[in-house]
Amino acid sequence: MSVPTSARARLGFGLIGPRRSRHTVSVEQLTSMALPVGDDGMVIGVDAEGRPAVLGINRPTPYDVTLIGGLWTAQVLALRAAATGARIVVETGRAHAWTGLAQAAGGGQPCISLYDVGRVPPQGASAGSPVVVVRDCGMRPPRGRVVSGPWQSVVTLLPYLSPVAPGLMKKASLMGIQRVSPDEAAQIGRIAHLPADATQALSTLADGVTLWCTERDRQFVMTQATDAETGLLGGARRMD
Repeated sequence: MSVPTSARARLGFGLIGPRRSRHTVSVEQLTSMALPVGDDGMVIGVDAEGRPAVLGINRPTPYDVTLIGGLWTAQVLALRAAATGARIVVETGRAHAWTGLAQAAGGGQPCISLYDVGRVPPQGASAGSPVVVVRDCGMRPPRGRVVSGPWQSVVTLLPYLSPVAPGLMKKASLMGIQRVSPDEAAQIGRIAHLPADATQALSTLADGVTLWCTERDRQFVMTQATDAETGLLGGARRMD
């Protein structure tokens, strides 16, 4: 028995399902679906308008970040960088402050490694295995054995403005400044060429707020912890 052409076309594809209108939107409606993210990377917080602030930490070129701020912010950044697939290497003289984070991160997979100051071995960073080195070495971090390079970024944490800070700030591709004293704010303002209103604001910033600066741009960002981050690290704080 011959099968009609229309039936043969349906063989092997099951029954014809219910007919519904197509899910379509107009060109004008497409703009409302856009995500307010200006770059790829990790979300480090929200700006003054509540839009996500995104930092591309995994780069094919050397990238140095100097953060004058608290341990809490540095640890949130480390967790979020690990979530992008980067291996996190922490060079620190206070391993006890990082041990819980290193054990909890990665869902059982080792993604955060801790090393004593000056003991970080070469990491073999690559596009498929980027590395972020967090240097938590106090007020006067020594010259690091492992420096920034392709697919290996270095974040240097300074608790306050120190004698070595100006050199690190000038070298950095990105600077982060949290609440500091008025005297420190004045010095930072001169080093970073900040306008007067931004300089004055540095001594009044709330916990979790960071002024991120490059040579051309600056932006105040509020880092808001997720429930998991709060459970692990506690609430945002400037002092440790």
